[in-house]
Amino acid sequence: MAEQSGLQVRYEEIGKTVVVTPQGEIAYTEAPQLRQWIRKAQDTRPERIIVDLSGVGYMNTPGVATLVEALQIAKKNKYRLVLVGLNSSVRAVFEVARLHTVFEIVETRDAALK
Repeated sequence: MAEQSGLQVRYEEIGKTVVVTPQGEIAYTEAPQLRQWIRKAQDTRPERIIVDLSGVGYMNTPGVATLVEALQIAKKNKYRLVLVGLNSSVRAVFEVARLHTVFEIVETRDAALK
C-alpha cells in the first residue's frame, strides 16, 4: 500500500486481473496519484482492471476524469475496466454525468472477479 497526498492505494495482481483499491478522497491533488496506479495496472496488459472504490468517500471532477481516461484506454486496448463499491455520493456523481451508462459498475469485488 502506498500513500501520498492523503490517498492510500492498494495494488493487487490476481491472475490476469489487476485490482486498484484507493482509500480516501479523490479530488484535485489525489487524482494524479490514482492515474499513476491505473497506468501501472495498464502496463501489465491485463484482461481486466477492477477499481474498488468502496474506500472512497468523495470524488470530484479530476477523479472522474481519471476514470474516463482509463475507460478510453481499456476500450482501445480491449480489456475490461470494472468499477466496484461506489457509495451513494460517488454513485451520484456518475449518475449526474450519465457515466453509469458507459462504465461497467458492480456492487462487490467478488462480483467483479467472476
